[in-house]
Amino acid sequence: MNGMETRQVTLGLIQMSMDADASTNLDKAFAAIERAAGRGADIVCLPELFTSPYFPQDKLADAAGYADSIPGKATDALSQAAADNEIVVVGGSIFEKDRDGFYNTSTVFDEKGKLLGKYRKMHIPHDPGFYEQNYFAGGDGYRVFSTQYGKIAVLICYDQWYPEAARICALMGADILFYPTAIGLPDAIGQEEGDWQDAWTTVQRGHAIANGVAVVAVNRAGREGSLSFWGGSFVSSQFGTLLAKGDAADALVLAKVDLELGKKVREGWRFFENRRPETYARLLQK
Repeated sequence: MNGMETRQVTLGLIQMSMDADASTNLDKAFAAIERAAGRGADIVCLPELFTSPYFPQDKLADAAGYADSIPGKATDALSQAAADNEIVVVGGSIFEKDRDGFYNTSTVFDEKGKLLGKYRKMHIPHDPGFYEQNYFAGGDGYRVFSTQYGKIAVLICYDQWYPEAARICALMGADILFYPTAIGLPDAIGQEEGDWQDAWTTVQRGHAIANGVAVVAVNRAGREGSLSFWGGSFVSSQFGTLLAKGDAADALVLAKVDLELGKKVREGWRFFENRRPETYARLLQK
């Protein structure tokens, strides 16, 4: 692609299963980024916590060995992969170790390998199979990153259930929302309530329509402990059309997105122009 004038961008979703060894996962991710670039991707995205097993499925896992600083081994590898392949990289997320605590953090690199910034997961789940509050503190704000292909925002997994997060990023100018994800069903939970994976896909397609943004969900694959990850990574257009979707196995999912469609959808629905922020105070109450 040749930049903003075309408003067309090819996205590469790296759906992968994880090994217990961080170096093995980094090598696997690097090879997938190279493969995506070779097939024409402009921006690639990895899954949530892609350098490690999904340790938060246990309440008290010994996870200290999976923590990494930023900059650190994982981000150095992502920067190198972005520069070597001249591709924008959304680095899924890692278990970030900082001076003030531990976070579930995504990083974004431009096609020269420059770190554009990081986003720390805001909404932290705490339910059977997903005991993340035992490991991560919540982030402190949303971010939108300017790339040569458009403005992108990163939200992480559980953030995807919150329309407020999607709307804020859209109001900040995002053309595309990326959701690195680790979602599936623990063995102890059945399907009595309905199709959980369909609900997951549907709510994010709703964010796309309500905000006139493309939505990209990049999930883990495979089985870890008592969790079976769905895979099912997908791209939704700004009108909620599924442009591409993966199955349950490791895969590279590619989709071309027309960023001009977002402008047309927003002009058609005029959801932003007709908002009534003065009536939304209840949203600030717990």
